[in-house]
Amino acid sequence: MTRNDKSGLIRDEMSDKIIDTAEELAVESGTEDLTVRKILRSLGITNRVFYNRFHNIGEVLEKVYEKTVLKARNCIMARSDAKKDFFENVYDLVSEIISMSYDSRKQMSSFVFETDSNETENRRWWTSEIKKMIDYAIDKNYIKKVDSDVLSHSIWCFCRGYNADVIAQNIPKEEAMANFRYSFSFVIEGLKK
Repeated sequence: MTRNDKSGLIRDEMSDKIIDTAEELAVESGTEDLTVRKILRSLGITNRVFYNRFHNIGEVLEKVYEKTVLKARNCIMARSDAKKDFFENVYDLVSEIISMSYDSRKQMSSFVFETDSNETENRRWWTSEIKKMIDYAIDKNYIKKVDSDVLSHSIWCFCRGYNADVIAQNIPKEEAMANFRYSFSFVIEGLKK
């Protein structure tokens, strides 16, 4: 289905293909060298096809970022295994998010992390979701009473910082995940009643 957005640009299946291709190219070789020309060559399309849908590469990268954020957010939505206790579910959820973001951000790390730092809406969304889990745990008497606003922001910063550092150091994913679970266990243990 073809439609024009507020700026008169076309939003259709080709727009999605351009975004997907930009994401694939960015994952392969990073965002620093990603150009409109590389996307055009990869898709076999003309400048006109691209510029009827996007003003520049920055707009495409914004859409790639939004898509990356949405994937991570979808990990957290309604994820709970009734057979596991609350803390196991938290470990699994946080580990899955770190793992997914490790994969998708490996080559796009500087772009995504820099954008994350400047994107207050994404930080607010994540801290509010983390806060919901903390408030739930307090309500169920699983953890000590804590300032859930402060703690949710700290956990957000810990997870983002950890992920950025292991990617920058090129630590293998399996090692990074094992180290994360080990370190995060102390956060969880410190919260338990």
